[in-house]
Amino acid sequence: MGAHTEEGNKQSLQDYNEAVEWINGLIAFGIRPGLERIELMMERLGNPQRKLKFIHVAGTNGKGSSCAFLTSTLMKAGFDIGTFTSPYITKFTNRFQFNGQDIPEATLVSLSNRILPLVEEIADSELGSPTMFEVSTAIAILYFAEECYPDVVVWETGLGGRMDVTNIVTPIVSLITNIGMDHTDVLGDTIEQIAREKAGIIKPGVPVVSCVEQPEAIEVLRRTAQEQRSTLYLLGEQFTCERLEGDDHEQSMNFHGPFRELVLRLSLLGEHQCKNAAGVMMVLEVLRQYMAFVLEDEAILSGFHSTAWAGRMEQVNSEPRIVLDGAHNPEGAQMLARSIPDIYKYRKLNLMMGMLANKHHRGYLEHILPIVDTLILTEPDFRKKMDVEALHSIVEQLKVTKAKENLEIIVERDWKKALELLMSRTEREDLGVVTGTLYMISDVRATLLHHTDSEKGW
Repeated sequence: MGAHTEEGNKQSLQDYNEAVEWINGLIAFGIRPGLERIELMMERLGNPQRKLKFIHVAGTNGKGSSCAFLTSTLMKAGFDIGTFTSPYITKFTNRFQFNGQDIPEATLVSLSNRILPLVEEIADSELGSPTMFEVSTAIAILYFAEECYPDVVVWETGLGGRMDVTNIVTPIVSLITNIGMDHTDVLGDTIEQIAREKAGIIKPGVPVVSCVEQPEAIEVLRRTAQEQRSTLYLLGEQFTCERLEGDDHEQSMNFHGPFRELVLRLSLLGEHQCKNAAGVMMVLEVLRQYMAFVLEDEAILSGFHSTAWAGRMEQVNSEPRIVLDGAHNPEGAQMLARSIPDIYKYRKLNLMMGMLANKHHRGYLEHILPIVDTLILTEPDFRKKMDVEALHSIVEQLKVTKAKENLEIIVERDWKKALELLMSRTEREDLGVVTGTLYMISDVRATLLHHTDSEKGW
């Protein structure tokens, strides 16, 4: 694992690269839902999570944007904020932030060294080795509880909710953004089953806010909230939002909640971001009304407007115009297909996509094909990538009924060459879009923005 042996046969990680290599080396243990290993680790460390206030965020899409809105707005209001998110776009340390700054590399190394012997001890027991995500979660808790002491931690689930490692915490408020078909191999293949997993973050007496829209998912949330005696604030019932206007730089929306009404300006684009912002605004209202958080209107308005989120409807190049969006499931594709013609004016839409092998590609393509003029299919540089020929055969099946009559399809396995093709074919009046898995988005983004220290991963 790259750890050096010192006297007394004790292992330690020498530097940042070694620490990240060790943590990523645990990816081999996969995603193993369940809380026994993280509970044992926390117990051995003295349950540091109990010292912290968490806002727990779950959902299929919109978790990252919602976490960004929360972090930005609470910081503008003068609070110290810890943020734990995944996957990261540029660097492993992005996962652990304090007031918008990554964890220092040296701190990551020292916390990894504290956890290393625990991980080895648990690996030798019948529980088996903690996973990469479990170790990352433990590092986040230690960092926030013992190094930087935030007032609040914005805490994003990894996968699902009920059995997700992040569910070790008891939050002050929970947010479930929406529910869609994603990770069905782990979470179940009906909206109801997925809703049940996400609803697992609802804790006794802790208020929960949600923007979920499917009747069967709402039913699951209602039932769970009732069982847990927690108040449920639902978009369309206790609070509503209405998109007022927008262009390719910003949009405005009206939030109407149980306590007041407010017009917000957002730099994040698309109707779906209005819903995400409304959910976050309702969370802030709960904090303000019931938990004595001082949140001035000025801070709230400024926080929402200044929120940026990499790889989500993000224009990274102006000539040619290239927009990145990490839509990677059918719901994400539906939002993208609706948002692009709504936000941008263009003659031709050239779209480059690369996917992981475990996604619902047919549903994705059904939404996206009708708006595309040139489709460039490629592969991300990642171990679970979807074979480009397999993707192409799905496109061929759907082309007749779903695509524009003169759709041009290009298959280029190498994403760097695919990006060159996209750039060269996108003329001044056209729009180029790169979409699909965030693993590829992070590589493309690093290339176009000339980031040299970009890493990527889960």
